[in-house]
Amino acid sequence: MKTNVYVLYGGKSVEHEVSLKSASAILNALNRDKFNVYPVYIAKEGIWCCLGLLEEEIKDVKQLQVKPSNTVAKSIGEFLAKDFKEDEKNIIFPAIHGINGEDGTIQGLLELIDVPYVGNEVLSSAAGMDKVIMRDIFARHGIPQTEYTSLRLHKWKEDEEKSYEQVEEKIGYPCYVKPANSGSSVGISRVENREELKESFQEAFIYDYKIIIEKEVVGREMQTSVVGNDYPKASVSGEFIMERPFFDYNAKYLDGTIIPVVPARLEPAVADKVRELAVESFKALHCYGLARVDIFVTDDNQVLVNEVNTMPGFTAFSMTPVLWKATNGTTYAELIEWLIELAFERYQQKKSILCTRSVEE
Repeated sequence: MKTNVYVLYGGKSVEHEVSLKSASAILNALNRDKFNVYPVYIAKEGIWCCLGLLEEEIKDVKQLQVKPSNTVAKSIGEFLAKDFKEDEKNIIFPAIHGINGEDGTIQGLLELIDVPYVGNEVLSSAAGMDKVIMRDIFARHGIPQTEYTSLRLHKWKEDEEKSYEQVEEKIGYPCYVKPANSGSSVGISRVENREELKESFQEAFIYDYKIIIEKEVVGREMQTSVVGNDYPKASVSGEFIMERPFFDYNAKYLDGTIIPVVPARLEPAVADKVRELAVESFKALHCYGLARVDIFVTDDNQVLVNEVNTMPGFTAFSMTPVLWKATNGTTYAELIEWLIELAFERYQQKKSILCTRSVEE
């Protein structure tokens, strides 16, 4: 019997469109001899829409979108009652980036309905999504990273002047201001003075009630994919040729101006250190399945972790599949099957844990 793969995509997130691109590639790459493939579109309102068994190639992401005509709660109930084949072998592939998909919320639902799913679980997803919590964990584990501070919306509103002074005293200029919970460089600003700092706060607080301010690191950013459960492995690292101070949303997804370099231009010893630190970061956040770890390397070869992305972009041309192809020849389709195998492995591991107390009569 074939395994039913339900690919969740879209979502109530600023990264909705990015998710459509990832899902399109995943859906087309799944082997139809092994899998029955079901696209499940989550509209920007959060409403679930199962498109049924996919029998044709997705040539345009517009094929993956339908107009929702339900409420969120009812749509999830209908999916589970009508579309989800409970008595068959199933797995869910959450190809959702950002809030309401990569932050542990979808993962919590999937835990409750007791179904295997690809990628990170509730804890690692939530911790990886919140940049402040992530950095606090790294600090606890002694993982090298840039200096940072954080601020909540109500504190900024109470005393704006004190908030700006806090940043100038602890971090200084230049720095980066980011929403604590966001991705794809949405709401991020590079700041060089007080006036820009004010503008960056206004921008970042549009996307979250908590922001993080980080000291700028002068260096190159390496991207390393880590895949596995209890014994994760790191790919070779890659980098992008920098044409901007940082990659905003347009540079990443619209302009087509970034040039990947794989493997990255690193001395062997530094390359090994980057991969080791990527695995260490993966373990510190209790990740499972996959993650992409972004790490800075300065001109004097200092290595500093930037962030962990627990559901990285997943088109055939995204860095994660490109890195594994360069590492050991793993194809895009093989990578997807590898992640599915890891998901089933982790599911069986969790099923072996006793969840109720045995009471003798």
